[in-house]
Amino acid sequence: MTTLRRRTTLAAAFAAALAIALPVTGAAAAWPERPITLIIPWGAGGGTDGTGRILAKMMEDRLGQPINVVNRTGGGSTIGHGEIARAKPDGYTLGIITTELSMFHWRGQSTLSHKDYTLIGLFNADPSSIHVNAASPHKDLRSLAEAIKANPRSIKAGGANQGGVNHLSYVGLVQAVGAAGDQAFWIPSEGAAPALQLLASGAIDAAVVQMSETRSLAEAGKIRPLAVMGGRRDPNFPDVPTVKEAIGIDFTATGWRGLGGPKGLPADVTATLASVMEAVVSSAEFKEFMGKRLYGVEWKGPADFAAFLAERDESFGAAMKAAGLAK
Repeated sequence: MTTLRRRTTLAAAFAAALAIALPVTGAAAAWPERPITLIIPWGAGGGTDGTGRILAKMMEDRLGQPINVVNRTGGGSTIGHGEIARAKPDGYTLGIITTELSMFHWRGQSTLSHKDYTLIGLFNADPSSIHVNAASPHKDLRSLAEAIKANPRSIKAGGANQGGVNHLSYVGLVQAVGAAGDQAFWIPSEGAAPALQLLASGAIDAAVVQMSETRSLAEAGKIRPLAVMGGRRDPNFPDVPTVKEAIGIDFTATGWRGLGGPKGLPADVTATLASVMEAVVSSAEFKEFMGKRLYGVEWKGPADFAAFLAERDESFGAAMKAAGLAK
């Protein structure tokens, strides 16, 4: 064999080998081909951490790649949310985004909003709910709403910190019944538990918290739930009406958790993630996990999730402006 023929044969063999290798190692390889990182912007052990980890575990089983959970805390979750938004949009860094994203830019904490993410799906929505002391003269929400409308400063309400989801839910309700939001009388506390103790003792007139936080006091006969601020009744508390059922006003106020990625995720990756996530959220195993912990399960795919967050942004913004908390 001549030198020229040997060179030609070797070149052809190399080209054939390269052609075989490229579909496996090239950019067109199917996603995911390596582990995924899931950023949780809150600390280990909390509700977002627990629900995020079970979602990750069940999704990785279906995707066939590990999902490694990383907690990025600080700045009232602005640090973790920011890291999700700034990640490379290749599908290998995702994150759990939460209610606070609907408030950041209104508070002046951060410029981040839902528009800075590729929205994959909503998996949890926990509406606020309103309660009174068992001895309260207000036996139903209509009675309390009339008292609020007549003189909002006469009703002392609480349910955690100033500017949080429960406070804004109450301000929104005050506005919805026809009173001025800046007249809402809010007693801040370090969480829902202290607020409920204030309610049980008679120190405040109403508490706006999540239904899951009130079970023991309600069952002990110390407080009375009046309404849930969701679009439907809580299946764990089927006897408690919605605000619309109680007073005819279509008012909702909901804390939420969802899955997102940096803006610009490829459409096929987003579609795959949404499909897998929907299967997980619809599964009996996921519903059982959430139900035992009294977390609401609600699925919204990318388009519906975007519409939901646009509405949440507008609602929280109006409440924060009314309460004088918008920057």
